[in-house]
Amino acid sequence: MMSKTDVKHLLDAGVHFGHLTRKWNPNMAPYIYMERNGIHVINLYKTAAKLEEANEALKKIAASGRKILFVATKKQAKGIVAEKAGAVGMPYITERWPGGMLTNFVTIRKAVKKMSAIDRMKKDGTFNTLSKKEKLQVDRLRAKLEKNLGSIADMTRLPGALFVVDVMREHIAVKEALKLNIPIFAMVDTNCDPRPIDFVIPANDDAGKSIEVIMASTTEAIAEGLSARKAEKQDKSEGDLEEEITNAAVLEEAGNDSDVTEETK
Repeated sequence: MMSKTDVKHLLDAGVHFGHLTRKWNPNMAPYIYMERNGIHVINLYKTAAKLEEANEALKKIAASGRKILFVATKKQAKGIVAEKAGAVGMPYITERWPGGMLTNFVTIRKAVKKMSAIDRMKKDGTFNTLSKKEKLQVDRLRAKLEKNLGSIADMTRLPGALFVVDVMREHIAVKEALKLNIPIFAMVDTNCDPRPIDFVIPANDDAGKSIEVIMASTTEAIAEGLSARKAEKQDKSEGDLEEEITNAAVLEEAGNDSDVTEETK
């Protein structure tokens, strides 16, 4: 569990501020500490414990080489999520969720490939052979695809997990992930239903500081997982090289022994 200092860090960021009591979801009761001035206050010790649990799972997913897709289309979360997820090389959706993003992934991949094809046209000179009108149409299409799908261009298969900021707003993404049994991590406020979420992080999902502190913690765990994967690959590579050298030495020695035998005949 997080130390008292870390809980204070969550407190300073306003992670504990929930919604008006009349807007609450009763399923969030286990994570609510008290009511103050008509607002529910989240139990930050519960938040700290659930955050640590989520971080351990995220670290393992990152270490396995799978991608974690971040989803946050609300204004106050967009920039933070794009910056933090992008820094650890994870895909993210901060514009409107493309319907079928997960359940119709093949079609989404086709759109991404279309974007890559336009880029190739510009590199090999094909783009320059188009008319002015055609160039304008292609540029508009490229801009539209970039806006909606640019951040998932490197996602060649379904993600290993989904991380959501505001499960009510991103309910379509949650439904698609549930349908495909993709683990869901989420910041869950007091007005949301935590039951469909595999890894609930009870937290204020409206304030920028709250979103930033949770994102900083989760992406740090992902970075640790990626580092562990890199170290494991390096160790394996060094081990393979050592094995190759050993095998070469054995073969060379066997060859020398054979030469000696031939000479003594």
